[in-house]
Amino acid sequence: MPRRLQRYELHDVKVEMADEGKDHYDIQAKTVRLSPYVLNERSLTAVAVAAHEVGHAIAHHRQETVARLRTRYLPYAMMVQRLAVIMLFAWPVISAALRLPYTPVLHGLVIVTLGLVTVFVQLAILPEEWDASFNKALPMLQKGRYLPSQDIPKVRRILTACAMTYVASALMNILLFWRFPRR
Repeated sequence: MPRRLQRYELHDVKVEMADEGKDHYDIQAKTVRLSPYVLNERSLTAVAVAAHEVGHAIAHHRQETVARLRTRYLPYAMMVQRLAVIMLFAWPVISAALRLPYTPVLHGLVIVTLGLVTVFVQLAILPEEWDASFNKALPMLQKGRYLPSQDIPKVRRILTACAMTYVASALMNILLFWRFPRR
């Protein structure tokens, strides 16, 4: 795999083994981390996942807009999300400890903030995931002749299924967020 990275001028990108199911590209460490299955198997799923993660590395290396947006705004969104979760659980305890009146409006505002940020994070990730799969991984596999041409439609379906997990997760959070005030 490292030689294949050189083809895309990813000279400073490393490949490491990750825990099972924890395949990702680490922007700070410039490292593609692949689970043992993806790193060692030759299945279409393993090839698709590896190519997808390399697609993230390519986008980051080229400083493409889709990668820069995530790098720039996602840390702030994650910080707000963490603070909202802490406030969600800490506010009732703080109210009780300081004998302050419990304010459901403030608690509701924290829940709304948490919901909005969660949906925002997932919607912000979607374009980058789509780009890594369909603008990077699929063309890489087609042009590089890593797979027989009859396997490309299967890999496209695998990548589509993977992308749809992000879409489903975002839709689920939107529905939960939409349903929450109606309770």
